[in-house]
Amino acid sequence: MALSDIIRDNINSLNYFLPELLLTGLVLLMIIADLLLKKERSPWMSIIALIGSGVVLFAIINQYELGSRSIFNNMLAVDEFSIFFKLLFLATTILVIFLSIASVELSGRSVGEYFTLLMILTLGLFLMASATHMITIFIAIELVSIISFALVTYLKTRRRSSEAGLKYAIYGAFSSGLMLYGISILYGLTGTLNIYEIGEVLAGRDTNSLALLISVLLIMAGFGYKIASVPFHFWSPDVYEGAPTPITAFLSIGPKAAGFAVIIRFFNVALSNYDGVAEQWLALSNINWPQIIAVIAAATMTLGNLVAIAQDNVKRLLAYSSIAHAGYALLGVVVLSSQGVYATLFYLVVYYFMNLGAFFVVIIFQDIIGSEKIDDFKGLASRAPIPAIAMGVFLFSLTGLPPTAGFIGKFYLFAALIKAGPEFYWLAIVGLLNSVVALYYYARILKAMFFDKISEGVSPEPLKISPYYVTLLAVLGIPTILVGLYWAPLANLASHSVHFLPTF
Repeated sequence: MALSDIIRDNINSLNYFLPELLLTGLVLLMIIADLLLKKERSPWMSIIALIGSGVVLFAIINQYELGSRSIFNNMLAVDEFSIFFKLLFLATTILVIFLSIASVELSGRSVGEYFTLLMILTLGLFLMASATHMITIFIAIELVSIISFALVTYLKTRRRSSEAGLKYAIYGAFSSGLMLYGISILYGLTGTLNIYEIGEVLAGRDTNSLALLISVLLIMAGFGYKIASVPFHFWSPDVYEGAPTPITAFLSIGPKAAGFAVIIRFFNVALSNYDGVAEQWLALSNINWPQIIAVIAAATMTLGNLVAIAQDNVKRLLAYSSIAHAGYALLGVVVLSSQGVYATLFYLVVYYFMNLGAFFVVIIFQDIIGSEKIDDFKGLASRAPIPAIAMGVFLFSLTGLPPTAGFIGKFYLFAALIKAGPEFYWLAIVGLLNSVVALYYYARILKAMFFDKISEGVSPEPLKISPYYVTLLAVLGIPTILVGLYWAPLANLASHSVHFLPTF
């Protein structure tokens, strides 16, 4: 391609890159504003972030009218799939800003750089959702990782926060090295780093299956690190426990969903081939990619749920629960079909409401009783009934019980598995058994709140819950129930967003 054509394509691509450009401008504005504002007025940065997020949201919605295309010389893509995830990322950011405003952990601190870093992290997530080139995938993952390191260690005076950040950085550097090595092998095999071209090369000629298998497994180290799948999950519990709780909530949704966006696009474009029948994508190079992902999904679900049983800290318990839910979401990726991808997209939105809600209840109780221990949750239903009932709704949904959104999400995942054929029946059984295990440790929290007596020496007086908390609980709790009763709009949106997949 001539240099003039490259420049012309880059200039034309700016029309499709407007949300990212607006986010970049917002970050620059926030940096300048933070320099000008005094420390005690730094919370006003949250207002700037919210207004800017609203503008970016409008730009994303307008992208639906522009159609789908590849931009910046096939480095990024703007399509229904990426727009779906951008909406999810921005919704997560907005909710986390509101959670941060309410958090006692952050009160009294200069939070200007905190909100600025949060918006930079959102920009990185946008790039992950759009990336169609292994270089842009790597750069986007590194941007998200580095900013996450800074946010995890934001409570600098807290020892466990610094420890969490150090572990996060070490695991992140290790997984990045493995991923880069895998990318280099893949480039040697195919001669390209564009995932669409990789798919064409693998479909058109025989390649060394062993080298390809090693390459993809190494690349999965980077992807698995972002979604905290086994065996790349070790950072998750310590980081979730040590980070500020709003950041813990963000990490459990945003980067995890971005990791799934990359995995889905990579496997369904670079490593599979559309056969024109029943919307199935066949694995390339005689390697059974679905069964490899199935083993990872089963191990992730099982380890996350079994280790969660032994936890006595609610944040740490929810961290292992988050690992398990990464395994559930992988069930849709396993089948390499549009229905599986659709089920995963639906589940990620459902997970957004119920997991953010559970972490928000932890924030509330952490602020008013100063503890995250399950034993200190005893009798809270009588002292603070609204957040206790909301926690029950979120935990029932995380378990997958009707009539919550979590039930519908898991139904779609298991339905995609069953439809894919008998070879995946064992995985569906493993998923169902893991849901039973999850019910046990979620019930421990509910038992402590609703059935255990208040600990000796603790005042039985009702706890005052601010209307701000109640409003945010309603924002998260009502959709958790509503989607369980009427899920058609979300299902239609998720189905529409699978259109990035090749259809001939």
